[in-house]
Formats: sequence, C-alpha cells, structure tokens
Amino acid sequence: MDVHNSTIVTEFILLGLSDVPQLQTTLFALFLAMYLVGVLGNGTIIPLITVYSELHTPMYFLIRNLSLVDLCLMTVIVPKLLITIISEQKTIQFVNCMSQLFFFLLFAGMETILLGVMAYDRYVAICNPLHYLVVMNRNLLALLVAGCWMTGLFNSLLHSVTISLLSFCSMNKIQQFFCDIPPLLKLSCSDTTTSELLLLVEASAITMVCILSVIISYGNIIAAILRMSSSEGRHKAFSTCSSHLITVALYYGTILFIYIRPTSTYSLEKDKVVTVMYTVVTPMLNPFIYTLRNKQVKEALRKTIGRSSQ
Repeated sequence: MDVHNSTIVTEFILLGLSDVPQLQTTLFALFLAMYLVGVLGNGTIIPLITVYSELHTPMYFLIRNLSLVDLCLMTVIVPKLLITIISEQKTIQFVNCMSQLFFFLLFAGMETILLGVMAYDRYVAICNPLHYLVVMNRNLLALLVAGCWMTGLFNSLLHSVTISLLSFCSMNKIQQFFCDIPPLLKLSCSDTTTSELLLLVEASAITMVCILSVIISYGNIIAAILRMSSSEGRHKAFSTCSSHLITVALYYGTILFIYIRPTSTYSLEKDKVVTVMYTVVTPMLNPFIYTLRNKQVKEALRKTIGRSSQ
C-alpha cells in the first residue's frame, strides 16, 4: 500500500493506563497531584534561578533549562491523560496525535541530551575547579543548550514525519496513554521496517553518546574524588553528583528499556508503567532531586517567601 496520502484513520482512541472503572478516580487524583507538584516545583525553580544572582552559575543555568524541559514534557502528556481518564471521549485526532508525538519527542530528546551535558558540567566543576568558570563560560553554555535544542528538534522532526507518512487503515486503538512511536508502529498497516530501523539506530546513537558522556565524566569524577585527602571534600563532591546520577539512572534506564529494542519484544501493557517513570515521575522529582534541597536554593526561596509576606 502506498504510504503517501493513504491515511484512512482520522482519529485514534487512547486506551489509557487502565480500563477498570473503579481505578479511574484514583488514577485521576494521582496524576493530577503529580502534575501539580511538577508544575509547582519546576515553575518555582525557573524564576528563582533567573532572579537571584547567587544562582547565576553554569550548573543552575543548565538546571533552569532542565526545569523548563520537564515542565513542557509533563504538559504535553498529563493534561490529555487527565481528560482521557475522566471523559468518555478518549479519541484524539490524527493531526493532534502527530502534534503530541512531535512535542513529546522534542522535549524527551532535549532531556536526554541535557543530562549528558550536565554530566560534563559536573566533570569540569570537580576535576578542574580552578578553571570551571573559564571553561563553562556563557558562550559555551549557550552553544551547548542551543545544540541540545537543535538535536532534539531534528530527532523530533525525523521521527514524527516518518510516523505521519505511515498508513493506518482500520485499527486505531493506541495501547498507551499518549501518542508514542512503539504503539503507533504496532497499529500501522504499512511496512514499518524503515521506521523501526530508524528508531533503533538514531535513538540508540543519541542515547549512547549521552550515556558515554556520563560514563566518561563520572569515571573521571570518581577517580578525582578518591584522590581527595579530605573526607569532607569527598562527601561534598559525592553529594553534588549523587542527584544527577539518580536522575540519569531513572531516565536513561527507562528510555533504553522502551526504545532501544526490536518492536517484536514490546509488551505495551507493561511498557505503560515504565513510560510513566520518564514522562511524569522523573520530571516531577527533578526539582527536588537537584535544587530544592540545596542550601543556596533554600536561602533564595526563604528570601522570596520573606519578601512576599511583607
């Protein structure tokens, strides 16, 4: 079948997380709470870092960008999920589905690359502290973040356009709570070999480069920490890196599990739970993992609350 101009399906049905009626209220309350916490956390971090000069460092510049990406990623996914849970209307128009796929891939790709950049930032801070501000200067930071956005945009356009050109003939029930590549490939009546190969190769290349950046950076960081004579210095360095490692483990682990494997091994029902981790849970937790337990951020937050209460 010609894959061009042959789309018969004009809308999809999002089956969501569960079809058990008794669970719908619980799921709605849970995801609404996670979304509000994520919006509050990330929405607090962005202006806080912007306003306070004490937080105008390379690390917080990257964290602010991460908060923006997390906020956008959750907003692409969760509001539609909440509507799907409480409404009998679980359909999504083909164009809207492709739009959601595009923005999801953009922000998910951005997060993948940004975490790799943040690993390099921690490497410079710990292994070359005297030259940290010289190396991680504004021009380099702007270039790195721009590179993240451009690579994320390329990745998103490549996959969303490829998926949109596939044919969807009769089956339109997406075994997922949003429009994602694996369930859409399952529904297509076209030959999806090229799309699957593209997903495996291109997604693997980006993710593996980022993971390699993390491994090399943290290999050097651990070696530098072990050479420190002060136990207090080692503890401080480990605590600085532990938050980033937690996020990396959560995010990269689930990304690898979902995307970098043949579609024949997909278990869409089980994959839903794993997908929740990197689309909702990790973006919600990042502000608390990275910043809201940090002394500098706590101090800035106290100043803000003090000013607002006057």
